[in-house]
Amino acid sequence: MKAKTLAPLVATMLLTLAVNSSYAKDSQAPALTIDASSLSEKWDKVFPEDKRAHHHKVVFHNRFGITMVGDLYTPANIKKGDKLRALAVAGPYGAVKEQVSGRYAQEMAARGFIALAIDPAFTGESGGEPRNISSPELNTEDFLAAVDYLLNNENVADGKVGIIGICGFGGFALNAAAQDPRIKATVTSTMYDMTRVMANGYFDEGKTAEELKANRQKARAQIAAQRTVDYKNGYYATTGGNPKKIKDNMPQFLKDYINFYETKLGYHERSYGSTSGATVTSSATFMNMPILSYADEIETPVLMIHGEKAHSRYFSEGAFKKLKGDNKELYIIPNANHTDLYYKMDVIPFDKIETFFEKNL
Repeated sequence: MKAKTLAPLVATMLLTLAVNSSYAKDSQAPALTIDASSLSEKWDKVFPEDKRAHHHKVVFHNRFGITMVGDLYTPANIKKGDKLRALAVAGPYGAVKEQVSGRYAQEMAARGFIALAIDPAFTGESGGEPRNISSPELNTEDFLAAVDYLLNNENVADGKVGIIGICGFGGFALNAAAQDPRIKATVTSTMYDMTRVMANGYFDEGKTAEELKANRQKARAQIAAQRTVDYKNGYYATTGGNPKKIKDNMPQFLKDYINFYETKLGYHERSYGSTSGATVTSSATFMNMPILSYADEIETPVLMIHGEKAHSRYFSEGAFKKLKGDNKELYIIPNANHTDLYYKMDVIPFDKIETFFEKNL
């Protein structure tokens, strides 16, 4: 039978299957495995509480069936029936909602938004076993699941949802925006492209394709061998996280990370950025699944924020070159480094972020 003759027959068969109730059974949403009321509301953030905003724990599921936990921040003066713009906030990579994303979310709530700071799946208070794994798809889904929740929240204005991705979650935010038109506006702050850095290492400009490939092949072999060992041992080895103490010969950006994650400035016991690091085998998928492949198809507004002195500035500059349209902006903050945008309230340009979302949501 020729292809032209076969095509209508196949289409008819697929349509029949779709409407036949004996085949078309919906896949049921999973039961939540975490009770929000069982989670402590005690203030355990690394940033001070702002009385202009209120917060409480919420739970929701992602499409993989994992129960997610977030801190939902609302303006202190919110009233029953109010319909507000909403934001999903995540990052940095390895962090939890008590460190950076919550700081952003609380400030945006104080400015009149509903803001949901989330723990990524498999980390923090969110569900998922084994702990502290990551992948490009999982971490993109973190945003999409949060959008699912917000669009079903009674206080969220219809369709008015944006996202903020910090550090590694800046890259995932762009991937989410390329995938999901429900996201009406996107902000990235001090962005990392985790797939680029894991595939090429830091500062890849000037390295040859052959050199990059050889490094990836070596890393893949090591990770593959670790999978065998992990299966035999029955547990998953982790990278060990950041060094605990600063040494003079360290690069400055590593000193900055240690100064944040390993001191009272930003340490949190549930953060694998502060403790164990991610599982070793997490990095393999990042090498093979570049998250910015379709960044040029993002039609919604994007604001990318980065520090002038940040070692990671080239990630935002590279990603920005991929974006199309006149509703995209790269905003460079004079003299700021990478981690300044984690916690320095006088450096993070909240006025600009607020104006951006007010205009575009």
